[in-house]
Amino acid sequence: MNPPYPLDNVRVVLSHTTHPGNIGAAARAMKTMGLASLYLVNPKFFPDKEAERRAAGAWDILNKTRVCADLDDALSGTVLAAAVTARPRDLSHEVFDARRGAMELLEQARQDPVALVFGTEMSGLTTLEVSKCQIVVHIPANPEYSSLNLASAVQLMAYELRMAMPETGKMEAFSSRTGMAGVTGGAAGFDEIELLCHHLERVAVSSGFLNPQEPKRLMQRIRRLFARARLEKEEVSILRGILGACEKRMGSAHPVQVISSTDSAASESE
Repeated sequence: MNPPYPLDNVRVVLSHTTHPGNIGAAARAMKTMGLASLYLVNPKFFPDKEAERRAAGAWDILNKTRVCADLDDALSGTVLAAAVTARPRDLSHEVFDARRGAMELLEQARQDPVALVFGTEMSGLTTLEVSKCQIVVHIPANPEYSSLNLASAVQLMAYELRMAMPETGKMEAFSSRTGMAGVTGGAAGFDEIELLCHHLERVAVSSGFLNPQEPKRLMQRIRRLFARARLEKEEVSILRGILGACEKRMGSAHPVQVISSTDSAASESE
């Protein structure tokens, strides 16, 4: 069975977009570079005539755009998500420039779905949204004026993904260049990591390690740790097995109510 065409495995996720014209322009930017999978998280206006007008012929992408209620839904099934953000973050994930970030995504996209995540036009991605991703991508710009239009940012990242594509018949050379040749461990998906985080949080509360009334940033740090580790499916199973054994040892037959992930991570804006 032939591996999937890498760009077909790349999702562009726009979170809480306020201007429909940016959705259409993003679709156009995607189509020019061979990307076709657009996900919208709770857009203010969609579908919309302005989006259709700005798409300038990329209507096929708009017609199959998936609208999601939250970022978890948009990232479901992916194994690597990159948060595109301009502002340095406290407790940041591993940061790549646009070119290197595109290579990281494309290498994983050879086997599994990945995502590029963009925030709302005015304030960008929240801290919670960034914490749901595994890497951060920064687009180098003029430090005195780093504001970049949403659709322009999508175009730039789509171009970098296109340029990172190896020539036909040179996938092995590309794999060796990115240092990932022969990796077949089976990366854990977004949903599996989320279940692991919730399981760990539940055990942390029931064991007394985590006070749900004063969670601080424990789970944000845990997500950051898992993002760096790039866990495989088997590793997630091992960790959940250990947590399950701990629960049995503690006699936790019933789930313990835990804090919401939304509450445990500050929703700072970019």
